[in-house]
Amino acid sequence: MSRVRIYLPLTAAEVDVLLAGGSLRPATAYAVTVRLASVTPGADVEELEYAAFLDAAAAAGRARSGDIAARRVIAAADVDPGAVTELALPHERTPAEVALGAPVDLRAIASLHVDEEPGSDDDSDLLWFDATEALSVRQLLT
Repeated sequence: MSRVRIYLPLTAAEVDVLLAGGSLRPATAYAVTVRLASVTPGADVEELEYAAFLDAAAAAGRARSGDIAARRVIAAADVDPGAVTELALPHERTPAEVALGAPVDLRAIASLHVDEEPGSDDDSDLLWFDATEALSVRQLLT
């Protein structure tokens, strides 16, 4: 069965839920969509995935709620295609934003990405961690 790669902005509390064996029920995620492909003609799959990832990173930045010392965290997860629905695009949504209709647990996560430095901005690089290193990610968030 094929899977769809999604990108989820996470908070420290959501990383805690995953580490405790729980599932997340995010309303939205970011993924390669038909609309994203249509607004980036000529982009290959890797470029489209990177664009969706950047949208998730921007959403993680907004989720810091003014806590400039917080680090952005993004999970890359593979989910069932039936759980992903492309959304209508009102002005406040990006072409990569999707609705997610199923919970996501640590088993679905392929990798985690976290700011190298606290308070980094949207132009900063993110560190890559395998999902098995989720505890290390959590330790960076304290």
